[in-house]
Amino acid sequence: MSEVITDKLTGRATANDVTITVGASATMSLEQGVAKSWIKLNGTGTIADGGSLNVGSITDNGTGNYRFTYTNAFSGGGNSLQGTANAYHTQSYDNQTTYSELRTYGSAHTLIDPSRVHMAIFGDLA
Repeated sequence: MSEVITDKLTGRATANDVTITVGASATMSLEQGVAKSWIKLNGTGTIADGGSLNVGSITDNGTGNYRFTYTNAFSGGGNSLQGTANAYHTQSYDNQTTYSELRTYGSAHTLIDPSRVHMAIFGDLA
């Protein structure tokens, strides 16, 4: 098995154009498959950042409603937020270039503050 050890990948045609093979023959841009922001936090009581990337601040907007402001903005509204919270339902509520909001719901479809909230954002940075 070959191993590549590097500190940087740069595309030949343009700097961000690095293509990878996915499966037997399909290809995709490496940049498109990388999360540009993520966070894990404790959503109970005073919210606490348990680790993050590209998150400048977290705001508790009330029970089960969290706003994540990005350190580096996204280029447009085409970013995709993926969230999980314990075994509960999550919903991307407001997805903007500089922030996103995530809501967490319990089994009765009421907003709750779960102990574990995880979020990842995919899209293009500005």
